[in-house]
Amino acid sequence: MAGTATSLPRLSAQECEVWMRELSFAQSVADHDTAAFEQHVDERAAFASSRTEPQRGRAHIVRQWATLIAGTPVKLAWYPTRVTMGGRPDMAWSSGPALYEDTTPGAKERYHLGAFNSVWSRGEDGVWRVMFDDGIRPVPATLAQVDAFRAGRRDCTSLTSP
Repeated sequence: MAGTATSLPRLSAQECEVWMRELSFAQSVADHDTAAFEQHVDERAAFASSRTEPQRGRAHIVRQWATLIAGTPVKLAWYPTRVTMGGRPDMAWSSGPALYEDTTPGAKERYHLGAFNSVWSRGEDGVWRVMFDDGIRPVPATLAQVDAFRAGRRDCTSLTSP
């Protein structure tokens, strides 16, 4: 799922900003930091965007994500492998793999891999926040796939176009 050396994107400086913001968003969950998570979500956001009943609004999304942010019973990790901007300098799309770890003692299928897609919007304050977020249903993962996921995380400095 993660990009390989031959498929890594070239990013503009603005795309790199979004890449780093996505990493910061994931770090808020890794750190179990609800306040930081909240600051990454647009006030008018919609998560689970493709579902019949998306999660709407920052406060509702934060409540719905409370157990994922707490990391119990499932730890969630993700990182971008793509960021793309079109003709608007205030909107960007990001995607990448997501790893779910069931922390329940004796869990039969401990790891699952999925993927995410997010749309970012830069506010009038210049801060990038997630406006839309969705993912694909995770499937059981082998330890080799988990290792590949963990080895695939990159920062964007080596991907930025000159």
